[in-house]
Amino acid sequence: MKYFVYCRKSSEDEDRQIQSIDSQKRELMRLFGDPNSIEIVDIIEEAQSAMTPGRPRFTQALDRIEQGEADGLIAWAPDRLARNSVDGGRVIYLLDAGKIKDLKFATFTFENTPSGKFMLSILFGQSKYYSDALSENVRRGIRTKIENGWLPNMAKIGYLNDQATHTIVADPERFPLIRELWELMLTGSYSVRKVRDMMEQRGLRTLRRQRQGGRPLGLSSIYNVLTNPFYAGLIQWKGQLYPGKHPPVITMDEFERVQQQLGRPTKRRAKSREFAFTGMFRCGECGFAVTAEEKTNRFDAHYTYYHCSKRRLDYRCKQPYIQRQEFEAQIERFLLGLRIDPKLHAYALEMVRRDEADEARLSEIEKHAVADALVANDIARRNLTRLRIAEQITEAEFAAERGELERERFRLESRQRATRPSQFEPGALCITFSIRAAKWFREGDDQTKRTILEIAGSNPILVDREVRIGAAKLFRQWKNIDSIPSLLGVVDDVRTLSAKDAEAQETLALMASFLDRYSAHDFRQTL
Repeated sequence: MKYFVYCRKSSEDEDRQIQSIDSQKRELMRLFGDPNSIEIVDIIEEAQSAMTPGRPRFTQALDRIEQGEADGLIAWAPDRLARNSVDGGRVIYLLDAGKIKDLKFATFTFENTPSGKFMLSILFGQSKYYSDALSENVRRGIRTKIENGWLPNMAKIGYLNDQATHTIVADPERFPLIRELWELMLTGSYSVRKVRDMMEQRGLRTLRRQRQGGRPLGLSSIYNVLTNPFYAGLIQWKGQLYPGKHPPVITMDEFERVQQQLGRPTKRRAKSREFAFTGMFRCGECGFAVTAEEKTNRFDAHYTYYHCSKRRLDYRCKQPYIQRQEFEAQIERFLLGLRIDPKLHAYALEMVRRDEADEARLSEIEKHAVADALVANDIARRNLTRLRIAEQITEAEFAAERGELERERFRLESRQRATRPSQFEPGALCITFSIRAAKWFREGDDQTKRTILEIAGSNPILVDREVRIGAAKLFRQWKNIDSIPSLLGVVDDVRTLSAKDAEAQETLALMASFLDRYSAHDFRQTL
């Protein structure tokens, strides 16, 4: 009688499979390899789970048996052939039809009789029950782990799996680098590709494992980090968010800000040559963007010019070119106009310190507001559940609204847990920045210059070779800074905005991040 030997394991990983294909084949050939009694036509090997139908090599073996190439199958045990009802049913059917005349197992003696087929079907059913129960136990374990606040698989980059406690902890080497990655994005001054390049220079690598890892992160990996709410302290599983107990890298508000940046409708096109201020200025005559280009004269000297892009079809813009040196000199003069006299710096900082009492009062007000918002969110979620139970909304509408309410709840809880930062330091940084911005601009690279102008400037325009820039909300251009009333006006502005204006709070936070980012350029030595 002719037989196929079928050897199967469930995983591609040798370490996770107790009975490997080689050991199965060796044992089966020892038991049934006598050429005088059994003719083995082919040995079929497969590394695939039998929980679901569709194993290609097993299906091919049964097809070949139906075509008459063999009369029986040899396997280690019945569960090697089938762990699902479809494959098990087909084997029983081929036995009934006489296509399979015999089955041989190393761990079970089969007879092709009604009682033998009955016992075989019981073993197939037992294998299916084992698989189903194992799957349910795994799912239950995953649900329990998620509800307890832990990710049920490998830790994300920046974290490590603690084998002793089966939890996730911060990676002492990569966690600070991941935080730095997020802070670079929060400045709004860098593209994702630029952030990837900067983090590669600073040593961010994947975790080195036994066979792979230790490589710089690719662009897609950076996007995965920047779009994963795990870094805001949440676990996303099957479309739902759960609060995690791992240490968050950022707050939920910071996460949402980065998502808005990544979702911008227009992206800068790749350029062979980058300039500091392209895309920032508008032409004062036609309103189109100001661009830059590099020219080379006959003596091989290079010059950079800024000019209107002149892409308006219904109007011919007559604005002239301006050289880079003059362009940047005018921006530097604008930054000098923001400067507060250093002699009055200490006095200004002391005035900002007096805001601490108001800050404590505002912190208490914010705490009560967040608590009230959490109560309202809880009521809204309960009402939404009632609407779904009453079938007044569809499952899709329920899922969408629930997801939005859950995100809002996590945001509020993140604010509730966070300690309100002292407004003195951002206010002090604002004053310090106004003093040193021109010096940093003059000595910095193109990216530094662009970042400084984004912080300090508003609505920049180029017209008739003249740079016109409005001061950002937290700054003011001063013609005379020697009088005390002018200084008091500056301090009053800083105090009012830092205490009451949410937009100012965000701008100050970005400035603090900006100053911290450039510590590598020794800017802090100037403080």
